Amino acid sequence: MNNEGPAADGGLRLIPFRGLRYVPERVGSLAAVTSPPYDVVVRPDGLHHLESADPHNIVRLILPQATTADDRHHQAAQTLTRWLEEGVLAADDEPALYVYEQRKGDVLQRGVIGALALSEPSDGVVLPHEGVMPDVVADRASLMRTTAANLEPLLLTYRGSGDAVGTTAVIERTVRRSPLLSTTTEDGFSHRLWCVTDADELAEVQEDLKGHQAMIADGHHRWATYLRLRAEQTSPGPWNYGLVLLIDSARYPLQVRAIHRLLHGMPVDRALTALSGSFRVRHLDVPLPQALDALADAVGEGNAFLLAGDGRFHLVDRPDAGLLNRTVPSGPPEAWRTLDATVLHSTLLEQVWRIPDDPEHIAYIHDAPAAVSKAERDGSTAVLMHPVREDVVRELALQGVTMPRKSTSFGPKPATGLVLRSLALD
Repeated sequence: MNNEGPAADGGLRLIPFRGLRYVPERVGSLAAVTSPPYDVVVRPDGLHHLESADPHNIVRLILPQATTADDRHHQAAQTLTRWLEEGVLAADDEPALYVYEQRKGDVLQRGVIGALALSEPSDGVVLPHEGVMPDVVADRASLMRTTAANLEPLLLTYRGSGDAVGTTAVIERTVRRSPLLSTTTEDGFSHRLWCVTDADELAEVQEDLKGHQAMIADGHHRWATYLRLRAEQTSPGPWNYGLVLLIDSARYPLQVRAIHRLLHGMPVDRALTALSGSFRVRHLDVPLPQALDALADAVGEGNAFLLAGDGRFHLVDRPDAGLLNRTVPSGPPEAWRTLDATVLHSTLLEQVWRIPDDPEHIAYIHDAPAAVSKAERDGSTAVLMHPVREDVVRELALQGVTMPRKSTSFGPKPATGLVLRSLALD
């Protein structure tokens, strides 16, 4: 591997690597060994489901189960070593970039997976848009350090011209060839993967990307982990790079979804009582899809949230202006101050409900029906959110302003387990 670092002009530098991939003959099916990203797996239901799908499912590496963190991470390292020795996983013969396609109905996403040279945050080459939780970064860093592997790519987007030139041209030539693998996961998405090893095509990608910056769409904690692990090294090497999937969102626009909150131990009636006099509350006896439509309409006029957990939906909107002035920080831009996530965390969680933002009190759930179901089962409150527009996210990122963590969910997200990166091979 060439360890020169980012491109000389400060743009993106994506280099090939020898991917680790499942050997199809050694597993039940490729679909059965894949998983959503680690933070999307709804535990414990989703974890148990994936563990039982195949004894070699990738969750045994990204979410190992043991009593302590150290035991979990050493277990993952031992499992990875064993699977390599048994031929369940094998490294490709030569370094490659990997073209990756996801398709479901009208949704088509294509991008390129590679090892991205890590830049300094101040360089503005890779733009985060959300904050991170230090304990999650510490856990992911320990897992990566112990396994010496990037087990799943984070998702980055950049704005190309929208035309089939440069990286996009390479991608669209590549997908005309037979793929390395093809599978359909239970969510209905088909996944195909190709390798790019031709020197001219690799050079075409590098030349194109060096003029771009990227935004983190999904994987802020993994990005922070990459930077932390690189800082631990005393000399250039494989830790100077991190596994990413890079998407030209001008050519292949991503979907932006909300991430919902589950407030452990907070019954809906108590949450609503605390809102009296500071928000308008309307009770909706309608199915979830209609309740979400009502939320979308309300968001068009200002901050709005949908509370659930008692068998009904409660539309919460029109916050008191004086309350917002007292609770929302005045320094950041107006676009940040008016975000639903900002008002939720600064006003509702911190001041009205006084709920600490930690895993003991709040869970973050991507799927609205799952959030409602868990709230009803546990006697808790689900706070359903409406997604932020991508242009708002990008504009804040360009200003260097980070949104409250778990403000957005870009997708479709790459399936974990299709290609891994071992730092020992680099």
